[in-house]
Amino acid sequence: MEELTVAVTDSGLGGLSVAADLAARLAGSGIARRARVAFVNALFDDAVWYNDLPDDAARARVFDAALEAIERRCRPDAILIACNTLSVFYPLTRHAQAAERPADSIVPAGVELVDHALAAQPEATAILFATPGTIAAGAHRRALVARGVADHRIVGQACPRLSTVIEHDPRGPQAAERIGEFVAAALAQLPGYRGPLVASLNCTHYGYAGPLWAEAFAAAGFPGTPVLDPNPRLADVVLERFGPRRFPATEVAVEVVSKTPLPDDVRASLGRLLHAVSPATAAALRDCTLDRDLFHVDL
Repeated sequence: MEELTVAVTDSGLGGLSVAADLAARLAGSGIARRARVAFVNALFDDAVWYNDLPDDAARARVFDAALEAIERRCRPDAILIACNTLSVFYPLTRHAQAAERPADSIVPAGVELVDHALAAQPEATAILFATPGTIAAGAHRRALVARGVADHRIVGQACPRLSTVIEHDPRGPQAAERIGEFVAAALAQLPGYRGPLVASLNCTHYGYAGPLWAEAFAAAGFPGTPVLDPNPRLADVVLERFGPRRFPATEVAVEVVSKTPLPDDVRASLGRLLHAVSPATAAALRDCTLDRDLFHVDL
């Protein structure tokens, strides 16, 4: 394979962490001579999120329009859905049912991590942190139960609008306060519990604030609680599928495209974290392409 194009999409900017990880790891992979990582923000309106839509049918219709735009604009060899919200209803889209190359979603990666962690600690309880829509959908819980995990070992904790707080200041005091509140709310579902815990971050934004989760559990009396972030597993999917090494190195280009404007402070705050992983991704975010005509859908 001389050239490889991978599109990463999210209903926001959490998936940029996946794009950055993939870009960094592709550079040393040698699986292609040149690789392009295209991050496409699938958010369709400045003020309306997917969870604000009336039902999954409407969400699937909007996401289908975004996926069609990704196929048309990027001609990708693979599409990574770096968003738990979008992953939950992706199976309802036309793309999932008819595409020559169905997209890979992050939900199975998160489920696998939790399943393995609970198998390693038979006395542990897993807390799944996610957006209200993802928790309500219950896809992670159903998949874990189908794998043989007892339902009582799974606690779901919705974290309304936490992703917005994290975008603006991932390691700041407001994010720390909100994460502490959600950890406390999750523990309130386990009154008197003193056994081992496993925390699973089932929104791609949450990993940006990784240290704050560990600090919140320590402050609540559960130091050393493993915090599972499935984001890196999506890069693993690409490297495993398109390997092995064929070239000494891979020349990697990154682009960021969005239908909605990306606030300057958000680009700056996330850019600082992304730069440590992939300077090219941070630069692409800084110079992102705003395309108001990226896709259209009639609701």
